[in-house]
Amino acid sequence: MYTNRRSFIKKSSLALAGSSAAFLFPMELLAMMRKRVGANDRINVGLVGCKGMGFSDLSSMLKISEVSVIALCDVDENVLKERTADLEKAGIKKPKWYKDYRKLLENKDIDVVIIGTPDHWHCLMLTDALQAGKDVYCEKPIANSIQEADIMLNYVGASDRMVQIGQWQRSQPHFVDAINFVHSGKLGNIRLAKAWAYQGWMKPVPLVPDAAVPEGVDYDMWLGPAPQRPFNENRFHFNFRWFWDYAGGLMTDWGVHLIDYALYGMKAGRPQSVMALGGKFAYPDDASETPDTLQTVFEYDGFSILWEHATGIDGGNYGRNHGIAFIGNNGTLVVDRNGWEIIPEEEFQGWGKDGIPKMEAASFDTGGVSGLDLHTVNFIEAVKSRDSSKLTAPIQVGYDAALVSHMGNVAFKTGNRIYWDTDAHKFKEEAANEYMKANYQNGWKLPML
Repeated sequence: MYTNRRSFIKKSSLALAGSSAAFLFPMELLAMMRKRVGANDRINVGLVGCKGMGFSDLSSMLKISEVSVIALCDVDENVLKERTADLEKAGIKKPKWYKDYRKLLENKDIDVVIIGTPDHWHCLMLTDALQAGKDVYCEKPIANSIQEADIMLNYVGASDRMVQIGQWQRSQPHFVDAINFVHSGKLGNIRLAKAWAYQGWMKPVPLVPDAAVPEGVDYDMWLGPAPQRPFNENRFHFNFRWFWDYAGGLMTDWGVHLIDYALYGMKAGRPQSVMALGGKFAYPDDASETPDTLQTVFEYDGFSILWEHATGIDGGNYGRNHGIAFIGNNGTLVVDRNGWEIIPEEEFQGWGKDGIPKMEAASFDTGGVSGLDLHTVNFIEAVKSRDSSKLTAPIQVGYDAALVSHMGNVAFKTGNRIYWDTDAHKFKEEAANEYMKANYQNGWKLPML
């Protein structure tokens, strides 16, 4: 059974592959699903960042007939052409094109903005969208620094707009069921929660020379507040994740999803201390900057949370290449995107004492539902009701996961165990505090309330 399960997990993980590929929906089927809706009942959407997960988010929303896409924004005209052709397969006429998101925000007909850009743009785009009166669905992680995350949390708190973060696992029923079991107390005292992402499909990022900006690309707009650098295809589109200027590597790419559930299950806030060890061990000479191998320990009162990631390796914990494990005295619960299981603790000495029955092994699958689709439906319901309490991943959920994930990256960069001062909202080590800050360039200004 173990071998079969591991084989299934490995095959299904290839479909997930850490990208938006698992969520792409045949546009021809979308055309059959959509029903005609009156103009007064339509929710008009504009998408900023159309290449990857942003378009998956839009495709999911378009399964809701009331949603109408009227604007696409991307710095790459080739992507705009490609996505417009995709939409035409669904019988959707060409939306208006933009290369500058600020022009899109001036469109009074847009009700909702989807932000699917690289991380270094999220703070500016979210805060500008709120000031333009738009509701926002923002991809994770919410920011590329702790300072930006703080600003975004404050902006949303001062706004009456609906903001959903793309941590769609919060809407996935089997994840919710698993956490309800964790909170039941049946696992006994939980001393350790583990979250991990072992990504065997990730290959080296080959070294390539700088080159001319491709035709149709507004490269200055792509860089935005990031440091000025010559164009290099390694830093463009999907691979931006592995460069500190734009993102935080696997720690913030997969980590916000999985660490989010570790925090949720443990009802955990800010760690007392963080330490991280790792580096570029799999592909030491490739072009990426972020660590391809990392172990991070977050210290709490009475338990720890451990994050692990590695590229080029599929053999993760419990035969799963990604997941979260809650390790209790009575047993362990393991959950990932394929389902969850309970593993009884065979050596526990307390079975039968004080009425404690031995735990039974059990496993549960996903139920065959799409967490992303449930997540976008949840968002649109909140938009219609104007009730932010209905959101399954409001800004606070995105903030908590991003903050802890960025803490892990700060610990890695300092090379030291670092301590968090909750009252002062900063690290006790000044060198670590420098890594909390955003570094805006090219005339772009950090938004302030």
